[in-house]
Amino acid sequence: MNKFTGVDYYNIDSLFSEEELMIRDTVREFVSDEIIPIIEKHAREATFPIHLISKMAELGLFGSTLPQKYGGSEMNNVAYGLVMQELERGDSGIRSFVSVQSALVMYPIFAFGSEEQKEFWLPKLANGAKIGCFGLTEPDYGSNPGGMITKAEKVAGGYLLNGAKMWITNGTIADAAIVWAKLDGIIQGFIVEKGTKGFSAPEMKGKHSLRASVTSELIFDNVRIPEDNILPKTEGLKNALMCLNQARYGIAWGVVGAMMVCYDTALNYSKSRIQFGKPIAAYQMTQEKLVYMLTEITKAQLLNTQLGRMKDDGTLKHTHVSMAKRNNCEKALEIARIAREILGANGILDEYPIMRHSANLESVKTYEGTHEMHTLIIGEDITGYPAFE
Repeated sequence: MNKFTGVDYYNIDSLFSEEELMIRDTVREFVSDEIIPIIEKHAREATFPIHLISKMAELGLFGSTLPQKYGGSEMNNVAYGLVMQELERGDSGIRSFVSVQSALVMYPIFAFGSEEQKEFWLPKLANGAKIGCFGLTEPDYGSNPGGMITKAEKVAGGYLLNGAKMWITNGTIADAAIVWAKLDGIIQGFIVEKGTKGFSAPEMKGKHSLRASVTSELIFDNVRIPEDNILPKTEGLKNALMCLNQARYGIAWGVVGAMMVCYDTALNYSKSRIQFGKPIAAYQMTQEKLVYMLTEITKAQLLNTQLGRMKDDGTLKHTHVSMAKRNNCEKALEIARIAREILGANGILDEYPIMRHSANLESVKTYEGTHEMHTLIIGEDITGYPAFE
């Protein structure tokens, strides 16, 4: 297998530090050696490669921006973004696993948990001994999470939880779920542990997308949660949305990895595919497609680099993340489809990664805020008028 060297037409590597490049290249090699050789089989069989969890933990990929005292690697946000980019070159499902573990499980415990919760959970999540999931979306409430009907009721010694969540990455294999529920009408975060009576997490089957990822329902039937398992610093929907913003940041970077491998595959194929006596790369229409793909990749890379720098220096707004997530997911899906066109009928074979990425990106464009919702988030920011209703 040829070594993947990335796609960098504008010498964007010059904008990264030696440490950032070292982290990226380490994960790039891991993806080439450990993920690429097995991922098509897992996608075909709809299984998640669980054996990779300990290997990713050894690389420090879980909660990597968090303090070392809690098991984190204290990476900056640009390095973390580059990790997400490389993982999604392997598969969106692998990046989703790491993104959920880091941004949607470890982050809320770190940001909203007690010191006791942080000391107990974070090191175990960082070393892969524990797996987490994030329960916000419900069967009837996706883009409007504030409408949730999952409720917590205060009882002696803790809380009673009733309701259901849907489309939950890692749910069936998770040891703990960060669950958002209404307590006296106010949305609060809870840690719900696997094995608690009344709590079940059946896996959702029949997906044509994210097949190498575990997607689940979470069902709560009079689940009794100890007093110590509420996240004490949560106070409303804004905290859940802060978690989503962390995940959206990782997605904006991740999809560039999918873009790069689709472009690289199409470019190499076009140089070797001979039609009418010459490679299809020699024809104007193919060149137009390749140039479009490369241009959009370059624009996305520049968006992400500035996004990461703003996150590191504290000037980032959630609307900035919405712009990058919205743009990059749309363009990644476009690029996957164009790459499939260049490969022709071969593009649908799992000998090539194109169709798998294209199917995955259909989900990635939708989850953590649809294209339309991010449009409205940015629209409200620039006009002052909310248009959600």
